[in-house]
Amino acid sequence: MTSLRPATSRRIPAGLRAPTRRRAAVVTAAACTAVLATALPSSAINSYNATPAPERTEVGALVATWDNDGNPATPDRVDWVCSGTMIDADTFLTAAHCTTGWPANVKFYVSLDQDVQSGLDAAAKKYPGDPAAQAGAVAVQGAAHSHPDYPGPASDPHDIAVIELPAARMKARWSFTPAALPTANQLGKLGPRGLNTTDWLVAGYGTQEAANGPGGQAHPGGGVRMKAPVTFDALNDAWVRLAMTAPQGNGGACYGDSGGPNFAMVGGKRVLAATTITGDTPCYATNVTYRLDTPGARSFLKPFVALP
Repeated sequence: MTSLRPATSRRIPAGLRAPTRRRAAVVTAAACTAVLATALPSSAINSYNATPAPERTEVGALVATWDNDGNPATPDRVDWVCSGTMIDADTFLTAAHCTTGWPANVKFYVSLDQDVQSGLDAAAKKYPGDPAAQAGAVAVQGAAHSHPDYPGPASDPHDIAVIELPAARMKARWSFTPAALPTANQLGKLGPRGLNTTDWLVAGYGTQEAANGPGGQAHPGGGVRMKAPVTFDALNDAWVRLAMTAPQGNGGACYGDSGGPNFAMVGGKRVLAATTITGDTPCYATNVTYRLDTPGARSFLKPFVALP
């Protein structure tokens, strides 16, 4: 899985930033751009073993506006670009590859709507030619803070970021309970045996697995909050590798799910254990996720949220 960001992607190695579709596009791989160029609003996450997630109201979409015509005075692009999770009343957790590599005038917004794509489509008709108004119709603007050492080495790329938001505006617009973060080295203490018997769930707004079409493979869908079961595969110093193989009953993440949550049920409590970063290009096999219980992740998060 390459970066799961849309058409501005860089997931490690390409990131799962969503390939920006009809309205957006900056730095994505050509394949990703083609994917969303014709995509219609529909399911996110992989299509197999996945279901809508209206109850996961803490999971949101990262929306961006930016300039793409050489006139930075006003933005001319808008799209949802990644996924993420509210971890307190005013902090949205996502991936650093989702918040870096943009034009200087990029602005970030967060939406907790179930169907962000349909909201943006409706806003485009209501506010034609006004990306800022379109973004504001579905999302609340915030300030991005990326890890200062991103991109780091493959062993720990520091691929983590937060969006600070006005808590009052978020509360007025959506009802949600922030996700619970893991305690220090909680995954490490469980170890592979404990993690192998843990129930895992991935959520996000991303596209579906590769599908064959007249022009080759594409990744349809995206922009709708979905969830799917995944299973533990391996634990590394900075990573949790999760299996997305359909025969085992798993679903999985794809482009646009970058920064989104991977929940683990630990001691009867749902814990936001890791965030989606990368995986196999067609989105069939493995979700490579960034651990949130490590010293590096906790050190970055400490100024923004109370850690357990």
